[in-house]
Amino acid sequence: MIRALSLAAALAVLPLSAALAEEPQTASEAAIEAAAEAFEARMEAFGERAEAVSEDESLSDAQREARIAAIWTEYQPEVAAFTAEVSRHAGQIAQEALANIDVEALVADALNDPEVQEALRTAPILAQGMVTNGAWAANDPEQMVTYGLIAQYALDQAAHVVVSDDAEAVDEANDD
Repeated sequence: MIRALSLAAALAVLPLSAALAEEPQTASEAAIEAAAEAFEARMEAFGERAEAVSEDESLSDAQREARIAAIWTEYQPEVAAFTAEVSRHAGQIAQEALANIDVEALVADALNDPEVQEALRTAPILAQGMVTNGAWAANDPEQMVTYGLIAQYALDQAAHVVVSDDAEAVDEANDD
């Protein structure tokens, strides 16, 4: 139930974010919004019924729990249908959002970042140090694992900078 309510809350923000972006609402967004409104109404009805059962002092805790579970069973097909509807349109919404992103410009901006440039300058130095180290040349399995971890760390640091810059660029593009 909490997952469904969280999903409904997340979808409630979708129309707001579209309005804030001052973009026209797509057919997929409209379909999800309509489904979310209907789903929200059904979840409110469930909440009212479940609350009435939980406040019924003539029932034991086990009876309350069983009755609420029975009520929830009635609503599960609607949760599944709503989830399927959202899943059906989510790919289209993502595709439409990505269509407006200039990936080449994001990559170029990221590569021009001073932190990325520094990472790119230090990577060959790190590689040269590993090549000239006798342990690297000796093919020691433990050293190979260590150097692999070091190399992965350097790559992760560079990727983190690129991803952070990409996220900022996307935010800036959405603000425009």
